[in-house]
Amino acid sequence: MSTELIRLKDCVMTFDGETVLKSINLYINDKEFLTLLGPSGCGKTTTLRIIGGFEKPTSGDIFFDGKRVNDLPPYRRRVNTVFQKYALFPHLNVYENIAFGLRIAKQTESEIKSRVGAALELVGLTNFDKRRVTQMSGGQQQRVAIARAIVNQPEVLLLDEPLGALDLKMRKEMQVELKRIQRQVGITFIYVTHDQEEALTMSDTVAVMRGGVIEQIGTPVDIYNEPKNAFVADFIGESNILPGTMHKDFDVTFGGVRWVCVDKGFDTESPVDVVIRPEDIQLVSTDDSPIKGRVLSVTFKGVHYESTIEADGYNWLIHSTKAPNVGENVGLFLTPEDIHIMHKSAGEAKAEGGDSY
Repeated sequence: MSTELIRLKDCVMTFDGETVLKSINLYINDKEFLTLLGPSGCGKTTTLRIIGGFEKPTSGDIFFDGKRVNDLPPYRRRVNTVFQKYALFPHLNVYENIAFGLRIAKQTESEIKSRVGAALELVGLTNFDKRRVTQMSGGQQQRVAIARAIVNQPEVLLLDEPLGALDLKMRKEMQVELKRIQRQVGITFIYVTHDQEEALTMSDTVAVMRGGVIEQIGTPVDIYNEPKNAFVADFIGESNILPGTMHKDFDVTFGGVRWVCVDKGFDTESPVDVVIRPEDIQLVSTDDSPIKGRVLSVTFKGVHYESTIEADGYNWLIHSTKAPNVGENVGLFLTPEDIHIMHKSAGEAKAEGGDSY
């Protein structure tokens, strides 16, 4: 059973009269990898800074292990932070960069040697202890920054877009490495990013933010497969989002066609948004589908073809291993499970209750 470690309760943050966080409610479990995901300016870094003690909320409370810590400075909280700019000391070698916090804490030389050695092994830099950080690649510097944070044995590691400065290949490698490190050291990671792939790849839990509120919280699979509103659906991967009408349970019209779906609990004849992922649409003969359209474009993406198909005034995005011809007329086949219905109005998702949030 998961144990709650951190809770933000009704946290509001205002800067110069502008509210950047609007009553955030969130809890984070011990040893959880939680990602705050959203576009620039949504409040995710401010939320991270409140947890770390770098900002004090205008109103609301922060709890660690059930104890209110609003007035506790960063150095007295059981957290360490890895920033996008790693803030390594250029005049110190790798060993001394990692040992810096331990020396400040007046640890013995034998303890420092033991803990720095373990941290270097954890991040795969055992033989780099004498290397100057200015002679290292971005990915290696990232590892040093992580080792310097972990060597102090925090309960929580805060990571503020730490992979932003790396190239695509290195980012993908570090995504795997960060998840491995988190599992191996067994501490809570709170990660900030605007990159959907990072969030889906590494996280146990994702909190999608917009405009200072949490739109949805859930596992990566839940967030991707069952978005709560059009913003989440569009931000997490690519989607076809169409206006529709929910007539009754399991009965919806969109794209000029009436469909059976698997959703229920909506008001009768209520306007809804309908989300269909590009990979869930099958290209078939025009005789085999009520949706018929004309292929506008086809682009090879490596593992699939991305096609744009105009049907009933809407340009559908399709991901398929089939490559239709531009100008060809095709049918689009959907099953009830491919259709996701959402309310038109986007409400704030509070992280209250549930198993892991």
